[in-house]
Amino acid sequence: MEERLVLRNLKLISEEPVDIVIQNGRIAEVAAAGQGSGTRVWEGAGAYVSSGWIDLHVHAVPALDPYGDEIDEIGVKQGVTTIVDAGSCGADRIGELAASRAKAKTNVLAFLNISHIGLQRIDELSDMQWIDAQKAVQAVRAYPDLIVGLKARISKSVVRDSGIEPLRRARALSLETGLPLMVHIGSGPPDIREVIPLLERGDIITHYLNGKANNLFDAEGKPLAVLTDAVARGVHLDVGHGTASFSFNVAEAAKRHGIRFDTISTDIYRGNRINGPVFSMARVLTKFLYLGYPLAEVIAGVTTHAADWLGKPELGRIQAGDPANLTLFTLSSEPTALVDSEGDERIAECTIETKGAVVNGEFFEC
Repeated sequence: MEERLVLRNLKLISEEPVDIVIQNGRIAEVAAAGQGSGTRVWEGAGAYVSSGWIDLHVHAVPALDPYGDEIDEIGVKQGVTTIVDAGSCGADRIGELAASRAKAKTNVLAFLNISHIGLQRIDELSDMQWIDAQKAVQAVRAYPDLIVGLKARISKSVVRDSGIEPLRRARALSLETGLPLMVHIGSGPPDIREVIPLLERGDIITHYLNGKANNLFDAEGKPLAVLTDAVARGVHLDVGHGTASFSFNVAEAAKRHGIRFDTISTDIYRGNRINGPVFSMARVLTKFLYLGYPLAEVIAGVTTHAADWLGKPELGRIQAGDPANLTLFTLSSEPTALVDSEGDERIAECTIETKGAVVNGEFFEC
């Protein structure tokens, strides 16, 4: 008999108590708490269940240094069921990521770096010869089920003397391939006022809450006009916490002025997973609870909002018949120190802790 797993006595984000029954890799039933039947039972004891967490910005090629890590270390072991590698690979190495994906438990998608060398160097857009449109298009055609967008890191240390031209090339590649852009922002030049107007509906600004001098808010914390204009035309705001790209002060200013995230991502890799300030998706989500966002909005930032952007709404649902991708977590009242990318420390009174995950029907305890 095919195993029928019951995740018993869970609660949805709405606080509704449920059992979830999983069979043949799919959600077989969402039942009233205590009513699900099966061949194996995991007792949830009132833990929350959401659709599987999606991290829209990670670095998952372990051979790349410093920006690399093992897929499952930053995926299912953290309760994250789907990761999207954010430009670790250009055309030269995207096949390597595809091969690693086949061996991993975590679902993997990717943004293709517009530089064919990818993060083999951290100034991958400093030489315009490394942007090869033909190679990029060939890679997109070769891996249509892996590549969901194009990645361009537009900050001083990456582009050096190339200025805004790599982003213009990225825009042209976007038009040619039909794929949106994820654009990393950071220190200038180029000035942020040159960068943001080149982004269109469906493109992503990642690191939008960074505290660098070239950020999206003025000295008083008010959003720049280029930011409010971008939001109005449908540009997507992604957190992309990372080692150097999340400021509590900027995040508080953004919330105060109604500039809210679309998605919460970690920009996690080995160094900031082990040494901080990222550590885990749960720790990053806890920072947004600390900032005063409701739990439902925080979890939507890693479930429905991310799934909708990917064009995979089934990844954001808990519904009979859908592939079983779920995250189980609790809220703890243990005070926890949270540190941003600037070394600013805050104490959270409520902490998200992962307890387990289901990826394509397979259950893992965290």
